[in-house]
Amino acid sequence: MPHTYPPLNLAVRTPRLTLAGATDDLLERLVPLVRAGIADTEPWPFDDPISFYADNPEREWRWLRAVWAGRSRMSPDAWRLYFAVLVDGEPVGMQDLVATDFARFGTVSSFAWLAPGARGRGLGKEMRAALLELAFAGLGAQEAGSDAFVDNVASNGVSRALGYEPNGADWDTRRGEPARIQRWRLTRDTWERHRRNDIELSGVAECLPVLGLA
Repeated sequence: MPHTYPPLNLAVRTPRLTLAGATDDLLERLVPLVRAGIADTEPWPFDDPISFYADNPEREWRWLRAVWAGRSRMSPDAWRLYFAVLVDGEPVGMQDLVATDFARFGTVSSFAWLAPGARGRGLGKEMRAALLELAFAGLGAQEAGSDAFVDNVASNGVSRALGYEPNGADWDTRRGEPARIQRWRLTRDTWERHRRNDIELSGVAECLPVLGLA
């Protein structure tokens, strides 16, 4: 049965996985992964504050509150779409699409995580490609950004493989310690040159008024 809130009905399907709007039911199915600890080895991939490190006994509560708070702040001026990543129907991580003043600037950024057992199979690249199809083809984005700590080989490798170009550097903290960030930028023209033809979107038209794009 469709949800009353359109972002929860969004879905992006590829031959390997589905990005499904993160309903409370899907969040509950992701809780055991968060409880087990998403970041279990160095180099630590997430900036502060984050609830994915294995030494945080309340991480699942903090994570749920953050998603619920993000939903409550949705407006045309700033929004974040939360997706559960499903492989063969089982949730293995999340992929978020984030924008500020999208109607004016047409720019988006992304955030993602995978459970340790789902890594090393190319899913990170597949789920980002799915998200880019939604951003560019579904919502009309003009540019996508991404960033990762310079020693986050997997995330930086996904950006490079999908055609992003280096876009400067910055600093952030992780677990209280400063670390360097690599920024990336993907233009619409570059995305169109490499666009796939095997990704399916659903629920986009109904979601546009929520994002101020109707």
